[in-house]
Amino acid sequence: MSPAKKRTRSYDPARIRAAVLGQLGHVHLAVRRLTPEQLALPTRLGGWNVRALVAHVGTALTAVGRALDLPEPARQDATVLDWPFATAANAAAIDESARALAERTPDLDVHLTGVARQLAEQLDAQPGDRLLQTAAGAMPLGDYLVTRAVELVVHTDDLNAAVPGLDVPYDRQALAAATRLLADALAVRAPGGATEVRVPPFAVVQCVEGPRHTRGTPPNVVETDPLTWIRLATGRLAWADAVAGAMVSASGERADLASLLPLMS
Repeated sequence: MSPAKKRTRSYDPARIRAAVLGQLGHVHLAVRRLTPEQLALPTRLGGWNVRALVAHVGTALTAVGRALDLPEPARQDATVLDWPFATAANAAAIDESARALAERTPDLDVHLTGVARQLAEQLDAQPGDRLLQTAAGAMPLGDYLVTRAVELVVHTDDLNAAVPGLDVPYDRQALAAATRLLADALAVRAPGGATEVRVPPFAVVQCVEGPRHTRGTPPNVVETDPLTWIRLATGRLAWADAVAGAMVSASGERADLASLLPLMS
């Protein structure tokens, strides 16, 4: 478990469940419209094409079932805040799995239909406090679903970047959960109260060592929108490019987050 003493934010299990299924629904509808030529388009994720990216979305959600098939851990030893920092260790296995699934799954529509049905049935049958063994450690199902919301939002953005005009919408609760978790992860990586990071309308966190702000306008402020923040936190966008493109406003001597980003990649 992370050594940071930040209290883990609580998420409403019913809202997170609806958010995950809702965002999956948006992706599924978009995938049904994709042509073979669009599925073959490259993405910003290394050697993945769109087909491999969609296959990975399915894998990210069937991970819930794979975890439920394992014996329930005796005790919780991780929180949702540990997950962003555990993803890099599995990058090679994730890449291999996505490519293999894409090759053996000719009909992605049928695949996602099965994924959605199975996930809904699993969530109906299991309580939110059921412990799962995940790559980040043992955590409740409800918390793990927050990480699935992050996966869906991040990869929805990847799909939109890869396919011009696709414009997959974002479920508001899923976007909020992704924004909040990644903002809280920044506060874990750089604990402190010298800098205020604002991602309206979903998150405000204090971070970075230094004089703690207590009243009035903070001396160090970073502000951006949710999708820009998610791109920064996941390595889709470089800090310098975001600042130069006026996608981020940063004021104060401790408002440069370049050395802290990305949080996961």
